[in-house]
Amino acid sequence: QENYEKNVKKTKKILDYMTKIAIFSALSTILYFFPKFPLPFLFPSFLDVQFSNLPAILGGFAMGPIGGAIIVVIRTIIKLPFSSTAYVGEFGDLLIGLATVLTSSLIYKHCKTKKGGILGLVFGSIAWVVVAMIVNAIILIPFYSKAFGFSAVVEMCRSIFPKITEANFMLFYIFGSILPFNLMLSLIVSIVTFLVYKRISTLFQKDFIR
Repeated sequence: QENYEKNVKKTKKILDYMTKIAIFSALSTILYFFPKFPLPFLFPSFLDVQFSNLPAILGGFAMGPIGGAIIVVIRTIIKLPFSSTAYVGEFGDLLIGLATVLTSSLIYKHCKTKKGGILGLVFGSIAWVVVAMIVNAIILIPFYSKAFGFSAVVEMCRSIFPKITEANFMLFYIFGSILPFNLMLSLIVSIVTFLVYKRISTLFQKDFIR
């Protein structure tokens, strides 16, 4: 009888964990698809604003680094059949998401205070921006250059950077677009996370499966 009760309790705990993961994953996936929009007057039109990292960070805070990482992976797997970038864009988003969620949630896991949350969001944002710059420089730009031609990629950015050339492209694009774009996006996500996490955590501390 005692073993049976332990097994039932363990099963409920696993189901509860999976249910919470599923909720955060669903929210992250929805935000991965829409709203998704460019800011053509500030950045190249192929840079879309999307907030799918928000539920992943919240999930990482509420359920730990592994939970947050699982949310990012599930979101990516669901998006793959709808890829328009031969999976390269999704792979880049996966790396950025994992770096952000793991950094922020690991810090918060070891310091579950308001200060720990702020530090987690700050360093998570830094990880987001740095990895985004690296991913674009060594994965995304080389891929798009081969797919469409480097001159075509340069032309896509000319409306934002009139003086851009093939010679100075990486300097303009990485530091003039990728850095400020991802800094803006991570800042918005971090502010929203800070404002809503307390209410979310109160809800997710409760058992969904009883």
